[in-house]
Amino acid sequence: MFMVSCTGKKDQSAKIAIKPSDTLKSAEAVNPYVLNDQSPMDMSYFPVEYPILKMNGTDSLGPLARVIYSRPQKKGRLIFGSSPKSLREYGKEWRLGANEASEIEFFKDVLISNKKIAKGRYIIYCIPYEDNWTIVLNSNLFTWGLHMDRTKDVFKVDVPIELQAPPVEDFTMVFEKASYGADLIMAWDNVKTRLRITMN
Repeated sequence: MFMVSCTGKKDQSAKIAIKPSDTLKSAEAVNPYVLNDQSPMDMSYFPVEYPILKMNGTDSLGPLARVIYSRPQKKGRLIFGSSPKSLREYGKEWRLGANEASEIEFFKDVLISNKKIAKGRYIIYCIPYEDNWTIVLNSNLFTWGLHMDRTKDVFKVDVPIELQAPPVEDFTMVFEKASYGADLIMAWDNVKTRLRITMN
């Protein structure tokens, strides 16, 4: 089928066909403003359905918390371990994600390990160990990577790890409803842990 222009001449422009073998990178070549981020940013809310409730106009309580982070991928690498070859070596600070430091925001005062955490935004990071992670809230917002200012730590708590199978390819943080409020689930590879958040 040919298209005819107003001048009566045949349109010589070729039709572009996208093949299944095309990669995301080549598909994005038509948009010079888009970069292919290997660790895309994600956001999780509690209640989990809050964005839908808000858009539908059926939210009556508002959100309790949200977390903003970037998702690194396993890609066959050793994630947690005591070896320097581990991506996340035991005893060393980790931003709980990739790229910019991860943030958690509480829209109301909450309790974590019986300590009141005032509503507001915090950097959230951890120090992983073989049996537990030390989860830290820090007031030094808008930091990049692992450049943490430990003098601005406002809270820390140790939480036990759980083994999981099958392993998770992308690091994931998501809230899970609980009788006391919510758990922030943090999972990657064959390890997961949870931060217990009690509604104040």
